[in-house]
Amino acid sequence: MRNIIKSIFTVGLIALTLQSCEAQKVVVNREVDNQTDGKMLLGPQTIDQFKKEPYSDWYDEEYSGYSLDAATMAELKKKKFKSYQLVVFIGTWCSDSHREFPRLMKILDELDFPSEKLSIIAVNRKKESPSGEEGLYNIQFVPTIIVKKYGKEFGRIIEFPKSGFIEKDLLEIIEKNDTSVKDLFKK
Repeated sequence: MRNIIKSIFTVGLIALTLQSCEAQKVVVNREVDNQTDGKMLLGPQTIDQFKKEPYSDWYDEEYSGYSLDAATMAELKKKKFKSYQLVVFIGTWCSDSHREFPRLMKILDELDFPSEKLSIIAVNRKKESPSGEEGLYNIQFVPTIIVKKYGKEFGRIIEFPKSGFIEKDLLEIIEKNDTSVKDLFKK
């Protein structure tokens, strides 16, 4: 009996070790260079990558040129937007991503959004990432901004905001979420 317990413990320990090794294989800030598209980011990224050449050219210009809607920003702060998580899929080759992603980052900076609640995943022209994260979210267009809370998706902005302003679309997603949660408690 003692040997059986020892064996089970050993197998469990080996499984945990292998699992932790698997987790360490995630490559962050991967950059590739190919003849067709030049330099391109792929997979999970940090914001620092977009502040480097050649990405900083379009990132900095759009970030600094975007004017935030003050009233909407005040509402987002009241709605505790920082309690949500964001998963953002972008293509560094995509003109829509060049426009919308820096604008989103300016909004998040203004809201003092926690970086640990933001996942940035860069995809290639086929909308694929090295680890296949796009499959979990059925990504067909970029940029795609997914708003989540407690692991549940509450809404997404695909390619460009319907209202013309990312902050307004984000507020609409949050307000719909607030309404649906209140409706649950009314029943």
